[in-house]
Amino acid sequence: MAFIAGAGATNVDLLYQGFDRLAGVGEELYCKDFSLQLGGGLPATLINLGRLGIETKIATELGNDIFSNFAKEKFIENGVEPTNLYTGEDIPLNITSAIILPKDRTFYSYGKGSIEPDEKAMETFYDIAKGAKICMMQMGGFLPVYKKLKEEGTILVLDTGWDDEMSFEKYDEYLSVADFYTPNRKEALRITGTDNEKDAAYALKKYFDKIVVKVDADGCIGIDGDDYFFCPSVEEFKNVDSTGAGDAFLAGFMYGLFYDYPLKDCIEYGNITGGKAVTAVGALSGYVSEKELLEYKSKM
Repeated sequence: MAFIAGAGATNVDLLYQGFDRLAGVGEELYCKDFSLQLGGGLPATLINLGRLGIETKIATELGNDIFSNFAKEKFIENGVEPTNLYTGEDIPLNITSAIILPKDRTFYSYGKGSIEPDEKAMETFYDIAKGAKICMMQMGGFLPVYKKLKEEGTILVLDTGWDDEMSFEKYDEYLSVADFYTPNRKEALRITGTDNEKDAAYALKKYFDKIVVKVDADGCIGIDGDDYFFCPSVEEFKNVDSTGAGDAFLAGFMYGLFYDYPLKDCIEYGNITGGKAVTAVGALSGYVSEKELLEYKSKM
């Protein structure tokens, strides 16, 4: 059976909600609501895909601590098969305390951000990803694995996140290997050196025949060969917390790729999953089932 794979650090979020302000030095405030959740990033995308009924596998770093045990349970609960790359004694996850204010958020984080794989970790990731229909790409040390998977016919989807030094020159090796790249407006402008999203989309034709540029809450630009189009966001989804919206979009987009839909349909699936994600606090609180996804899509 075909599946989707990826390698990336696991993030756990402690969400404190219901503050009117931040505490000053020496002060203590009590929040109205609290939750412990898996955070955003590649694991969140794979979990959203698992919720849509697609077999997914992740290579990540998990320890013997309470946060790692929580993450393991959540992966399995949501249909994601985790493979551990970590052998040390420390806490290998990224742990974030997110203070949710009425109009903004503040974050305090522990961790190293990303996985720095050695040769054994790369071999382990290749072993679980071999045969995948789609593999998620991130910047980092797994590039040799991505290249090998590409040669074997796996579709590669690159999501970079923000980097002050983004450029075609810096990202060339990754862009050249990827089949799809899914930047948001800010990332697309920075990496292409352009000043508007339409020009950025066309600049990405240097690497891709099929273009995706997320235009934040407005929707998403697509270019399929010579066909330029815009897919608006779903109006009924009201923004409560935008955490994880990009990760959720990517899940819907890859759902479409997995089932061989045209690019425009893939983007519309992404707008549904990404839009639903912003309706609740946390990266994984707002989501659709496969049945709901198809129902929303049938109305477009």
